[in-house]
Amino acid sequence: MIKTHDLTKKYGEFYAIRSIELDLQEGDLFGFIGPNGAGKTTTMRIIATLLNPTWGEAYVCGNSIYTQPKEIRRLVGYMPDFFGVYDDMKVIEYLEFFAAAYRIKGPARRRVCDEKLEIVDLDFKRDAYANTLSRGQTQRLGLARVLLHDPQVLLLDEPLSGLDPRARIEMRNVLRRLGEMGKTIIVSSHILPELADICNKIGIIDCGVMTVNAKVVDVLRQVRERVVLHIEVTSNLEGAAQLLKSHELVESVEMDHHRITATLREGVEDYSDLPTLLIGAGYKLRLFSEKEVNLESAFMVLTKGMGAKI
Repeated sequence: MIKTHDLTKKYGEFYAIRSIELDLQEGDLFGFIGPNGAGKTTTMRIIATLLNPTWGEAYVCGNSIYTQPKEIRRLVGYMPDFFGVYDDMKVIEYLEFFAAAYRIKGPARRRVCDEKLEIVDLDFKRDAYANTLSRGQTQRLGLARVLLHDPQVLLLDEPLSGLDPRARIEMRNVLRRLGEMGKTIIVSSHILPELADICNKIGIIDCGVMTVNAKVVDVLRQVRERVVLHIEVTSNLEGAAQLLKSHELVESVEMDHHRITATLREGVEDYSDLPTLLIGAGYKLRLFSEKEVNLESAFMVLTKGMGAKI
């Protein structure tokens, strides 16, 4: 759906972006992470055919940004960080105005507008004036607008910026829903936790250079050196800890209140013998789970020494 090769933009001697490589498929939700000025917006504007690169190539659904920009614009919905709304228009009138610009006519226009309002959970505000909407509602209205022509690709520049916690949750739910609909989405942010739980791929960019570009599961696997297990038993915690400590798969064991934390040896992924060992010794398990490595922790490891404060 989206593919770039050696995508570069220079202003004089300054590189806004340098050799950006992307390969996104249908349904991918790509979190584009980086500080302000890192090159996120430049990359998205080039993909949307709103800015020409200095060199390199980008394709959207097989169409080149150089030779088929009109086809790309039919396939892309681009939502900038800041956009204007017409204060004297109602929400439904605002959408119908842009639907008319997309040459959606007759009864289909109202039907399409109502559908998009429902997708972004804003149908209850259809008759409200645009200037009465909250920041989060305005962002969802902007998203409804870019969905009017049913684009296959969405480029969303900082859609969560400036939202309160509830509005962030609501917007993330909308993005998940769009991903489930098969849309390919690039969503940018300078705050990692905003995107950590909704993206299947992430890219980390700093000073125009992509330092990380991978599936989320691969990023987590890359930074996890050893499996850590959390274990609770109904009685004799110390005895269970000693039993685990003597096993060849276990490197170290710690006890904290009512829980055992067991760190396995490097390279060990299959630990199915351990619960069998405990149950066979007469212990009743209250908890046996693998400690998850969250994306924020992975980010701190992968960007150590970069110097950018994201």
